[in-house]
Amino acid sequence: MTRSRPSWPTFLKVVDSAERKVAKLLTVITGVVIVAALVQLTIRVGTDLISPQPANWLGDGLIKVLGDLLTVLIALEVLQNVTSYLRRHVVQLELVLVTALTAVARKVIVLPASSENKPQLLIGLGVASVSLACAYWLVMRAGAGRPSPTDSSQ
Repeated sequence: MTRSRPSWPTFLKVVDSAERKVAKLLTVITGVVIVAALVQLTIRVGTDLISPQPANWLGDGLIKVLGDLLTVLIALEVLQNVTSYLRRHVVQLELVLVTALTAVARKVIVLPASSENKPQLLIGLGVASVSLACAYWLVMRAGAGRPSPTDSSQ
């Protein structure tokens, strides 16, 4: 007596369906995170503008605002990655590299002044920046990051 197994195409359809549901859930969660971060950034900037101390915009205050702004930008890029995946069912390497490069740049921008005593951290961030920039350049040069002119899904 042989057991009947689900056919391979049926299994792949179930996996594909589950994958799309997870991507949609990630889109909703990322949207909530973006709205929360945007509200937090707006409150911070509004409070700093109303504050009688203009020093909030200098030094560490400015770096914190820029860090929050870049965090929202990174979240938007992640949302774009997920929605692009939902539309084309393909991970776009160019978007992933730009998101990673923005995240490393954010880390460099918000580094505290005491980081100069951590050479491994600075070297690591430098190597990551150069590696991501080179990878992005290679992807753009190869044309893998651009949709083909015959791509009608846009």
